[in-house]
Amino acid sequence: MVTGTENLLGEFMGTMVLLVFGCGVCANMTLTKSKGQGGGWICIAFGWAFAVTLGVFTATTLGAPQGDLNPAVTLAKMMAGIYTFNQFLMTSIVQLLGGIVGAAIVWLAYLPHWAETEDPAAKLGVFATGPAIRNPAANFICETIATFFLMFVIWMIFSKPVGALVPGYGPYIVGILILALGLSLGGPTGYAMNPARDLGPRIAHAILPIAGKGSSDWGYAWIPVVAPLCGGLIAYLVASSCGVL
Repeated sequence: MVTGTENLLGEFMGTMVLLVFGCGVCANMTLTKSKGQGGGWICIAFGWAFAVTLGVFTATTLGAPQGDLNPAVTLAKMMAGIYTFNQFLMTSIVQLLGGIVGAAIVWLAYLPHWAETEDPAAKLGVFATGPAIRNPAANFICETIATFFLMFVIWMIFSKPVGALVPGYGPYIVGILILALGLSLGGPTGYAMNPARDLGPRIAHAILPIAGKGSSDWGYAWIPVVAPLCGGLIAYLVASSCGVL
């Protein structure tokens, strides 16, 4: 059970680290004249897996032992009694702010490359997810499924039957989970699974003076926010019905 607001700094900084490394690998693979340009999906999947692991370590060290970095995860844990509703709201807000700041740092790190990159969609893809085939119903279902397995398997990993993990080992296992999700379910929508991961950088894309940027695609933006929340809730219901919680 989280008490008070002592977790907020950790969640902010952890989510910032998540987006520095996550958006950073997308920038490295995508932007013109980057030395990593064209590295491909495997690099992106590994980059996001490492990003989550490093973000969780940061959050935990700075006072957020849950290390959620994700409002969908925080919502599911609220349903399980770990957070109050007010704590869920405050934690989600700082996660979103961490996402904005982390994405802004990536913009600065790759500052000369935005003008060199002609495709506005590629620039947006550094910050936010988008569907490979735009079908709102199918995209919503995919994001819900991916987030369900994110949260459901997290509860399986940390369940009593599995037993206590060696201290510091948990973030590595969660990183493996993120890698598996990217490799298996990431293709249709880019596996946002996290409102702060998508909405925070999308806001950064909208407000930053990115050279040659186009639309922030707000018509799609609700899907990687609402669907992960639904996936987290469904994971709670299933895990509860299985007697895990």
